[in-house]
Amino acid sequence: MQDFTTKTELVAYLSKIAKEKTIGFIPTMGALHQGHLSLIEESKEKCDITICSIFVNPTQFNNERDLVNYPNTINADLEKLEELSCNVVYIPAIEDLYENKETAKTFDFNSLTTSMEGKFRPGHFIGMATIVEKLFNIIQPTIAFFGQKDLQQLQIVKALVKQMKSTIKIEGMPTIREKNGLAKSSRNKLLSESAKKEAALIYSCLYYCKNNKKKGITELKYHIQNQFEQHKNLKLEYAEIVALNTMQPIEGWQRENENAICIAAYHSGVRLIDNIIL
Repeated sequence: MQDFTTKTELVAYLSKIAKEKTIGFIPTMGALHQGHLSLIEESKEKCDITICSIFVNPTQFNNERDLVNYPNTINADLEKLEELSCNVVYIPAIEDLYENKETAKTFDFNSLTTSMEGKFRPGHFIGMATIVEKLFNIIQPTIAFFGQKDLQQLQIVKALVKQMKSTIKIEGMPTIREKNGLAKSSRNKLLSESAKKEAALIYSCLYYCKNNKKKGITELKYHIQNQFEQHKNLKLEYAEIVALNTMQPIEGWQRENENAICIAAYHSGVRLIDNIIL
């Protein structure tokens, strides 16, 4: 596995080895878990060269405390990537991607960024799109792999690629879960075992909605609110049923697999998100 800390070295290396080869790219912020590793494995299956980036992007954190507390497990991350025979890992310093104290760009993703994560984490998606665009321009992947756990992010990245007029293919991969249904997340490292068990309520609510669509949107949202009220260690931030193409709340069902139930909640001060496509 080759590792690089500057884009200049990475681009020079790729110019030598990547001609007429397909590149799979997985952008991460480290603290790698099985969800990330499943993306690496998918890339290894589909592409000639697999590249993973590890960069905790400061412009997508609207909460300074969240940035400071974000897990740093770089040595363990590199071991995991080595075990999977990831070809290249890019670990830049902030200055390599944000030169001259550069800040986030301005994008217009219309309705995709105004609800849910966009509402509760202002500036998050603009920061995310800024860094993803930079990484895409540096690496120029054939396919980029993203987890469906961050569903709103996935839809925005697809829109970003269209705005870039790029040929990069975006593949959304299924959420990897704990045995109790809790979505794998880097933030799970901050939870106790008992907290993880209680946080499985999030998936329980999603699963209920998946299997009870005929009850209607209003009743399903009421069910979720009621469940959280009975579990005092969990604080519900939002539960929205949205259309995939707009990421906006809906009052009536779209066609099958064109809706999603999305939940954000806190346990022990740790923010968790999850979703299921309906």
